[in-house]
Amino acid sequence: MNKVAIGAVAAACVLSGCATVNNASIEKNKSIELYRVFDIKTNADRYVVTEAASDGLGANVSSADESNPIVMGDVPEKPGRFKPVDGTAAFGNANGMMSLALKMNSSIGNALKTASCEGAVWTATAQKNADNAFNMSFNLCLWKYQGGYALDVYANYTKKEGGGFLGVTGLAREAAYAIAGTPEEWAEKTVLDVVRKIKQVSQAEIKYVEGYPKLNSAPWQDSGEVFNDEGYLSKAPVAPN
Repeated sequence: MNKVAIGAVAAACVLSGCATVNNASIEKNKSIELYRVFDIKTNADRYVVTEAASDGLGANVSSADESNPIVMGDVPEKPGRFKPVDGTAAFGNANGMMSLALKMNSSIGNALKTASCEGAVWTATAQKNADNAFNMSFNLCLWKYQGGYALDVYANYTKKEGGGFLGVTGLAREAAYAIAGTPEEWAEKTVLDVVRKIKQVSQAEIKYVEGYPKLNSAPWQDSGEVFNDEGYLSKAPVAPN
């Protein structure tokens, strides 16, 4: 192999290594959305269920705003369904400070993404922020229908990555994750505690209907309950000795 070829290989290796190091050192903000839909079979009064949902939510968030709207008329045969609302669309392509802020800080845009809960008997918006780690927003909608209740949860968050393995930012983030958990774990745990509290108080049968992304089973497993193959929340199977 001649000197030119050796030099080319060496240069490629150096560039590859530099790219890896550079990728790890650059701070990134990733916007992620999540939703979960649950069916809740119980004859418990709506006030019992809404209070349970409120207590479960309050265990994991920094702040929350709740509403118990008056819902007139007969109880519907089927529950409602949340609709995502992108508040950033109202700004269009407008220039100015808000447009610049949205481009520079994705967490602002995430906070403007909410859920419409028309016909719900209880709604809640909540925030959970961990310095140097993530900014998370939750929207919850609880509907009463003839078969029981339905709970929809929509969450979005900005996850921070990079910033160096040994830099101040990177170390601060790892410390925050060690204390508060990763964004994925925290989002799942928040949903878990709401559902678990409703089940505990109302003796409900709870079924996971659908969601995205795929359900993270780790926080559910830690609670001693998981969703079985039929989708129902039940005791986790005990591993054989």
